[in-house]
Amino acid sequence: MLSRFHRPALLALMMFAAPLGSAWAQAPDALRVMSFNVRTPADTDPGKRWEDRRDAMVTLIREQKPEVIGTQELVKKQGDYLVSHLPGYTLFGRDRRGGSGDEHMGVLYDNTRLKVIESGDFWLSDTPDVPGSITWGNLFPRMVTWALFQRQADGQRFYLFNTHLPYRDEDEPRRVLGAKLIVSRLATLPQDIPVVVTGDFNSEPGSDTYTAFTAALGDARKLAAKVDGPRLTFHDFTGKPTVELDWILVRGFSVDRFSTLDQKPGGVLPSDHYPVQAELRFPAGTTTGK
Repeated sequence: MLSRFHRPALLALMMFAAPLGSAWAQAPDALRVMSFNVRTPADTDPGKRWEDRRDAMVTLIREQKPEVIGTQELVKKQGDYLVSHLPGYTLFGRDRRGGSGDEHMGVLYDNTRLKVIESGDFWLSDTPDVPGSITWGNLFPRMVTWALFQRQADGQRFYLFNTHLPYRDEDEPRRVLGAKLIVSRLATLPQDIPVVVTGDFNSEPGSDTYTAFTAALGDARKLAAKVDGPRLTFHDFTGKPTVELDWILVRGFSVDRFSTLDQKPGGVLPSDHYPVQAELRFPAGTTTGK
């Protein structure tokens, strides 16, 4: 659609459409990763309905231009809408019951900048390779969607793991079990390929869940050379966040910048969580596909 505009008109439009500083000036060799709990289309109140906020989400993604997004709570109709309105982006991942009719940990990536070498799913249970499996007293299946990506420009490879842990206060022991299972899977990966983990962890820094993860991974927010936006991420459609549930964790990357994206494109909150985003840098000598 934007290609219909002549360059001067496009530049003028961008000046009015995006507030100053709403998008980062990305370093050419950095990798931009977003984590976004999109909120299922269950709400019926004006402003909370998916139909009311979906274009705000599209606008935010267009402005930020992440290479890859780990989503949570995404259902098929939301994924279909995003892909149809974000040319160049591809979505993959089964839903938490192993099909397509429930919530996904769907991973959305820019296929002009990245390609998937391999991908898959596993479940946070005693039988992680059984789709839809539930143990440990969880109310719903909990899972991870992952991929090994390769950048088109330079052949650099990295793994992304994306998850959504259970939400109840009493679920902290289950979140810890999920964290330990994810960390055990990461331990089997080649050490020379960097890793990023995105998710809604339903737990805050300082918790037992956080401790289990950070025994093997770094918190991108704490590692970042520059941090933008509020620390807290869940705001329940109020715009006033109360807890920090959304993290980006890394192994093998340095972090140039981390941001909690609290923009309201068109005056609309895209979700009940603020997405978070990290700009990551590969270390010298990391694995490439060349």
